[in-house]
Amino acid sequence: MSTAMPYALEAIGISKYFAGVHALDNVSIKLVEGSFHALLGENGAGKSTLVKCIMGYYQPDEGQVLFGFHQQEISSPHQALMLGIGMVYQHFTLIPNMTVAENIIMSRPQLPAIINWKKEMAALRQRMEDMPFAVSLDAPVTALSAGEKQKVEIIKQLLLDTKVLILDEPTSVLTPTEADEVLGKIKELTRGNGLSVLLITHKFREVMNFADEVTVLRKGKYSGTEKVAGTNPHKLSEMMIGRELAESSIERTQSTEQTPLLSIRDLVVSNDHGADIIEGLRMDIRGGEIVGVAGVSGNGQRELMQVFSGQRDKQAGNILVHGEQYSATREEMRRFKLHCLPEEPLKNACVANMSVADNLVFRRFDRAPFAWRRWLIKRRKIRQHAQELIERFSIKTPGTDNPVGNLSGGNVQRTVLARELADDVSVLIVANPCFGLDFAAVEDIHKLIMKARNNGAAVLLISEDLDEILKLSDRLHVISDGKLVHESTPAEADLAMIGRCMAGHGVDHDNEY
Repeated sequence: MSTAMPYALEAIGISKYFAGVHALDNVSIKLVEGSFHALLGENGAGKSTLVKCIMGYYQPDEGQVLFGFHQQEISSPHQALMLGIGMVYQHFTLIPNMTVAENIIMSRPQLPAIINWKKEMAALRQRMEDMPFAVSLDAPVTALSAGEKQKVEIIKQLLLDTKVLILDEPTSVLTPTEADEVLGKIKELTRGNGLSVLLITHKFREVMNFADEVTVLRKGKYSGTEKVAGTNPHKLSEMMIGRELAESSIERTQSTEQTPLLSIRDLVVSNDHGADIIEGLRMDIRGGEIVGVAGVSGNGQRELMQVFSGQRDKQAGNILVHGEQYSATREEMRRFKLHCLPEEPLKNACVANMSVADNLVFRRFDRAPFAWRRWLIKRRKIRQHAQELIERFSIKTPGTDNPVGNLSGGNVQRTVLARELADDVSVLIVANPCFGLDFAAVEDIHKLIMKARNNGAAVLLISEDLDEILKLSDRLHVISDGKLVHESTPAEADLAMIGRCMAGHGVDHDNEY
């Protein structure tokens, strides 16, 4: 007699429409009880929409969600939590000015009118003995590293007796060592505690090393489910994009330039609270070279990028471009041919409700041929220029007058890169250029960055994705507590050392500046 597979969660025939567009079209996924299941798909493939239907953020237009073999009408995340379905989101949900214990206790769906903190703390300390991670309950969240915060987010869900745990890109803020630790511990829980896990990720390595099964979505449709033991990244990429993802064809030319185009000398930068977050940073980048800066979030990368883009003043030190002082004025950017692609470009490099055409001409809107005497704007010229860049950089948009905020993340990135790379580039500053993008978009963005490097630009690549740093960089540094603490080349990289340095341990003092 056959026995029914013990599914912890089933989403069957889920469809969801937005303004007549199929975000999901008859998608199904079955999560076996006690398994580690990965969910793959390009950006916009429907992964987030599917999970939001499961969690009750959206109500599916068709289909049903089964939990424990029973159909459930999940109308809210609170109801999902009461059933035993929890989720760790891509961005932290912790309250910064509360302690770890306060965050955990306050996250419970039901609390008494008056909390007996002494009793709650005693019970919490006892339950923490069974948790996979050790964290200080008394520590304020503001004092935690990114890795510690992610562990607290997971512990919050486990302490709620979650039976199905959904993880949305959980390792994006972690060092390689932390990522392996977190996923390894969660994998153990699926074996010993009956926890069922659904992992949304863009990293094939995580799928192949930790998942039991993987479901692939493509353009809002179900592309297939595979046992990880019987598949490989090439087959999965073909399921995702309809063709096999070719090996990287990014070409790297040899540069003979020896004189630095960009030099940073004893740079000191303060954060929003007035404390120094970058202290005495020194670096040289030659033409035709990409220098990567790796590190977990919060170690001064955002502030460094803001200094280059003119969004933040430095407190001390110097930035030299071609041996001359650089202070991030618009005129200096134009004269030195310095271009920037900041992280979250829709927030930091675009005006969302303005057209693609207007965003593409920000650098030169008041100059010929787009303006007459620097005040009369020539709209026809701007649209023609935009159409040329849309075709040249393969920007997918309904038209030049479409608001840039309506584009996908990858096409927003292409729009900003088109603007920044359309003219000659001497220095390119890039921060987390591919965060949250699908594999095909990542490959396109990487090719554009490498093309600027091959054409002689000095490129500073600031990224929290170590794989990206290793792929693109000629040299790499690790930043920790606002200082460069380790230097290597990708070929000589010691991943264990880099991971320790990113986490603030095992600092390479011989290379500390």
